[in-house]
Amino acid sequence: MASATASISSHPAALRDAKAARVIGAARQQVGVAQRARAVRPLRAAESGRQPVSASAAAAAPAAPAAAEEAAASLAPVDYNALARELEGASPLEIMDRALAMFGSEIAIAFSGAEDVALIEYAKLTGRPFRVFSLDTGRLNPETYQFFDKVEKHYGIRIEYMFPDASEVQELVRTKGLFSFYEDGHQECCRVRKVRPLRRALKGLRAWITGQRKDQSPGTRASIPVVQVDPSFEGLDGGAGSLIKWNPVANVDGKDIWTFLRTMDVPVNTLHAQGYVSIGCEPCTRPVLPGQHEREGRWWWEDAKAKECGLHKGNIEKGGQAAAPRSANGNGAAGAPDIFESPAVVSLTRTGIENLLRLENRAEPWLVVLYAPWCPFCQAMEASYVELAEKLAGSGVKVAKFRADGEQKPFAQAELQLQSFPTVLLFPSRTARPIKYPSEKRDVDSLLAFVNSLR
Repeated sequence: MASATASISSHPAALRDAKAARVIGAARQQVGVAQRARAVRPLRAAESGRQPVSASAAAAAPAAPAAAEEAAASLAPVDYNALARELEGASPLEIMDRALAMFGSEIAIAFSGAEDVALIEYAKLTGRPFRVFSLDTGRLNPETYQFFDKVEKHYGIRIEYMFPDASEVQELVRTKGLFSFYEDGHQECCRVRKVRPLRRALKGLRAWITGQRKDQSPGTRASIPVVQVDPSFEGLDGGAGSLIKWNPVANVDGKDIWTFLRTMDVPVNTLHAQGYVSIGCEPCTRPVLPGQHEREGRWWWEDAKAKECGLHKGNIEKGGQAAAPRSANGNGAAGAPDIFESPAVVSLTRTGIENLLRLENRAEPWLVVLYAPWCPFCQAMEASYVELAEKLAGSGVKVAKFRADGEQKPFAQAELQLQSFPTVLLFPSRTARPIKYPSEKRDVDSLLAFVNSLR
């Protein structure tokens, strides 16, 4: 454990949480056994209303002054924007404690079976009762189902599973087959198997807790607050503003989550040891490779902008694709800062790459990346591509980039074999047609082996 202690000391948030756990735990001892044993109601996704308390019953059990004051405070309107600002610098444990204190049994943790098990550990450390629910799509990996069982036994809880509507799944599969998402996108399948079951689950709650982090998808999740009025779903009372969404680890880096999990000896999904980072349904999830962003293991056949299933659509930044005007050639700075900035990387205009396409006998081979600066997967390979360019400087191979989003995208799809970002092409010196790099490995050695095999 010496190495674990040394590791956590370098992470202030994790260290604060360890100290806070002791303070909160001591305070909980004064609350009494009754509160700890308080029954937790099951998710009532189809519940239309709750049984009101009669006036006589209320009169028969008057609240103590302190409890009455607490109840009155709980009914007061909350400015969640102000609360988010207040908690912006708080640790995940402090945020979790506040969420559970405010909503009691009317809040639940959404658990996907991945590293968001950290949320359950944080909830346990508060000493408060808590609930956990999960969406069983029917297409999860066997390892994920085994992990659910392990988590239930480790924490002594029962996960409240939500399932898709059987008739909707049957209609989808009978009409379009088992793997239609490979042909026309994953959104329809996700709506049936994930989004609609989630909507039913949330209708039985006043708040929910998610494992969203800003660094999971810099192009779409960069502005997640730690608490907010849910912009997409409704809660128990129905209507806009009826559901609160808590994101305790919004400001935590993925590597710090893993430091916390290792330090606290939390069970994890065995898929992580096989290279999986972001884990979803089995047909739509695969391990990530060197130089890839964690979300690139999801829906890999689609563009980066499509790598959301709809569960957190209210947090997706619509302007992630550079909303500001572009220059005429589509390569000017707009919205997101440009990437692959290096003297060793040539920036090609539309005219430049068209000329490169027309040449049948080039004086030297060219390696070109088709990219979009807002794409997190392009951002993830920036360091390796720049390093490769520096290695190839003076070798007779030119290394370049072409911004292929926006108005340039139809051209890149038709003429440059673009399917998703990033796409890497080699224009050999004696072959007219460019050769597309076929692998998802974007580390320096893999890219260099591709170049050397064809130069």
